[in-house]
Amino acid sequence: MTTEDSFTLTPPEPVAAVPREKAGGLVPVEESVRSDMARKAEDYVRSLAALDARSPEFAGKVGEIAGLGAGEMRTAAAQSNRMLERTVRSLPDKGGDAQSQVAGSLVELRRVVEDLDPRDLPAGKGRKFLSRLPGGNRLRDHVAKYATAQGTLNRIVGSLRGGQDELRRDSAALQTERVRLWETMGKLQEYVVLTEALDTAVEAHIAAADPQQADTLRADVLFPVRQKHQDLLTQLAVCAQGYLAMDVVRRNNEELIKGVDRAATTTVSALRISVMLASALDTQRKVVDQVNALRGTTEDLIRGNAEMLATQSDEIQRIAADPAVGAETLRSAFQQIYRTLDTIDTYKAQATETMAATVESLTAELQYAGSYLERSRAQGALEGGGLV
Repeated sequence: MTTEDSFTLTPPEPVAAVPREKAGGLVPVEESVRSDMARKAEDYVRSLAALDARSPEFAGKVGEIAGLGAGEMRTAAAQSNRMLERTVRSLPDKGGDAQSQVAGSLVELRRVVEDLDPRDLPAGKGRKFLSRLPGGNRLRDHVAKYATAQGTLNRIVGSLRGGQDELRRDSAALQTERVRLWETMGKLQEYVVLTEALDTAVEAHIAAADPQQADTLRADVLFPVRQKHQDLLTQLAVCAQGYLAMDVVRRNNEELIKGVDRAATTTVSALRISVMLASALDTQRKVVDQVNALRGTTEDLIRGNAEMLATQSDEIQRIAADPAVGAETLRSAFQQIYRTLDTIDTYKAQATETMAATVESLTAELQYAGSYLERSRAQGALEGGGLV
């Protein structure tokens, strides 16, 4: 891998709030269901219009409107709360989750890599001179340092793989939660269709009724129908945002899994190459030392035969020269490692801001939906049977 090669992790954008007026068409509803809802709404309004507006039967019948989708709304709110708690736990300052484990392992890996950085090794031109000074076996010491750190590296890589498994399990749990939330959204969507049909049926009866009955239907029936319709749309919008937010968290996990794979693979490969190169350089150093020793003996022999070997001295010195092997390859490889780890650090920071924005948006939507749910429960004093 050259120093120019790099990869970039781009975190997903924060989930935007879903407007209530657009929430009603998010989940498809079959035409047969729509027709059945329209028929039930017409039958309900027809039976309601036939009752005396002052009778208990009329009040009980109207009270059924307040109970539409109440169970599904509570279920959806509970699912949204579980999703919010999962998202909050994924923030770095909370700790104890798979993302924090991966982040900690990456930080530890970076420290080990920096400790093994060969940037202080002497360059090729000075090795012949440095080999004669104290501390001239720095390449051999470098290999020994790698061997000592091998257990730590294996533990860090194992921790990264364990974090990947946790991220995969977290993504699977999120997917299961999304499936459940989608089913709940489908039921809420059916109630939205029902309230729309009730609205249409009530409007039709208002247009055909006498003014007094029209006022009664408008005040006592149309108002709670539209109020319930609005509450259902609000809850559906919150659920839709939660559904999308869980997908963002799941995709974040997938990107982290891929990022850890790349970092661990690149780092381990670079370290193995470094160990191999350092070991080869140490072996070369031993050979060079032996050649130097042999050269001294040869020079003593040459001085005894100075006149005969004078023409060969320069050639012997050239052959016995040290091979020029530098540490540039090691430096280049470690620079690429730093860019890789810096990219992951930047990604984590950006993803943290993204998830924090998502949490704020979800919290605001849940608070907004809570007021409507509270209003729905407050008006639940009217008791009646289920409408569907």
